[in-house]
Amino acid sequence: MKKLLLVCALVIGVSAVSLAQGGGQRRTPKEQVEQLKEKIAGITDDQTAKLTVIYTDAAKKRDSLMTAARDAGGDRASMMATFMKLNATNDAKIKTVLTADQATAYQKIADERAAAMKARMAGN
Repeated sequence: MKKLLLVCALVIGVSAVSLAQGGGQRRTPKEQVEQLKEKIAGITDDQTAKLTVIYTDAAKKRDSLMTAARDAGGDRASMMATFMKLNATNDAKIKTVLTADQATAYQKIADERAAAMKARMAGN
């Protein structure tokens, strides 16, 4: 009985750790837009439709880049540079859809995201 409880505890512990590490899963374009709407006030239905198209296009490009990088052996440095350019392009496209106040709020979010990324990279 004790062994069974120990095995169950081990399985639950391993599951919890693997779920915690999997927290970086990609959100769908629709989920990304919904999250943006939560953080930035006043996003209209028209803006939502345009943002969804931008995020969908970005996801397709990101997936094709990931596939190409995997097939080519996965050079992390060049892949990272390519993704940084893709993010900058997407940020610019998103800002064109937003009003001036919304674009300012979005830039603040983007800056926080970049700072968090640098902190994660410094920790590794």
